[in-house]
Amino acid sequence: MDAPRYPRDMTGYGQTPPDPKWPNGARIAVQIVLNYEEGGENDLLHGDAASEAFLSEITGASAWPGQRHWNMESLYEYGARAGFWRLHRMLSDMPITVYGVATALARAPEQVAAMKEAGWEIASHGLKWIEYKDFSEADERAHMAEAVRLHTAVTGTRPRGWYTGRCSMNTVRLAAEEGGFAYVADSYADELPYWARFGRRDQLIVPYTMDVNDMRFAIQAGFTEPAAFERSITEAFDTLYEEGGRMLSIGLHARIAGRPGRAAALKRALAHMAGHEGVWFATREQIADHWAEVHPASTARAPSALAREEFVEEFGGVFEHSPWIAEGAWALELGPTHDTALGVHSALSRVFRSATEDQRLAVLLAHPDLAGKLAAANRLTAESTSEQAGAGLDSLTDAERETFTALNTAYVEKHGFPFIIAVRDHDKASILAAFHARIENDQSAEFAEACRQVERIALFRLQDKLP
Repeated sequence: MDAPRYPRDMTGYGQTPPDPKWPNGARIAVQIVLNYEEGGENDLLHGDAASEAFLSEITGASAWPGQRHWNMESLYEYGARAGFWRLHRMLSDMPITVYGVATALARAPEQVAAMKEAGWEIASHGLKWIEYKDFSEADERAHMAEAVRLHTAVTGTRPRGWYTGRCSMNTVRLAAEEGGFAYVADSYADELPYWARFGRRDQLIVPYTMDVNDMRFAIQAGFTEPAAFERSITEAFDTLYEEGGRMLSIGLHARIAGRPGRAAALKRALAHMAGHEGVWFATREQIADHWAEVHPASTARAPSALAREEFVEEFGGVFEHSPWIAEGAWALELGPTHDTALGVHSALSRVFRSATEDQRLAVLLAHPDLAGKLAAANRLTAESTSEQAGAGLDSLTDAERETFTALNTAYVEKHGFPFIIAVRDHDKASILAAFHARIENDQSAEFAEACRQVERIALFRLQDKLP
């Protein structure tokens, strides 16, 4: 029977994000997206059942089933007719990415020509600017294929990036399975690119943003005046610039940021960022290609993806001679967040801590004496041999060996199990000091301390195996 698996990754890069090694030593990568959706939105003219209701100046807009919405259509038309050109004049000398809805691009020959003349990357924003959450997998796959076909016919180049936006739970997997995208942007989960595995394919995700995004002018909990948009950009930039090694995404829409007051705020924010050294303005395609070169996908199999026998083979010896702990851990609800040393350690420790006292005692008894007879006879596990050698316990003087032998004997006689300590935290002198101190503990306290040390040893062993 398959074990339960939780597909979400709640860990990501954790405390130590990788150094992106941006070109020329840049401290930050700034990525500006211009969403081009005008002419691809819900509309009876486009074969849809109702008018558009999303991301416009109309407060509380709702879809009108079976009817066209004149005001909504004209607001979208503003983006194509006026807003796009204002932003084009401002950004034409910068490397930006267009998220282009294929049907919208097909209705915008002059705008597409201007995008290409400016050297902008034109990524795919799907076939239509509609909601895909209720689409069948087959229908969404068909829309994706048609989006790529139409995009290629309209622009002359196949898109290397994909962003649906109003996506389903299948979207990212379908884009990965399509196989032709250098990156997928349907994620808001990080500030750096990351790899996700779908079947046998590793797909690079270059996450997008909803906070540093002019869409917040079109929602109730958003921007009410241009200065707020400017502050959102500059304060996010300042924070990430100070931290270093980050990526700032900025989302624009021709019909929203293309309005005069908002465009003025954007212009001031751009000047603020350009006034700093070490800023790499880049397309998402450039960022994706850089990341794939500097941080390629790992070839190692993730622990949570291992079959039961493989998992036990790999981690069954982490708790000394106790493969049943790995068996129990494999059966837990593991997922990508467990595919690190700390993640596997958490799962193994849960099983160990939930075991009976007799089971935990058996784990303690499986551990060898420090510098004892097994060490002298070279009968320790490879892990124990390395750990004891690291603390200098493989090169004791005769007097030191006699001391350890006497302490081991006295400790076992009192507590009923070997003295266990995570030797990597110590040297020979501090191990002896701990030995003398802990031998005086009562049974309950020392049992608990020995269990803590077993877990600590397990963590060190896992850190040798996993990131």
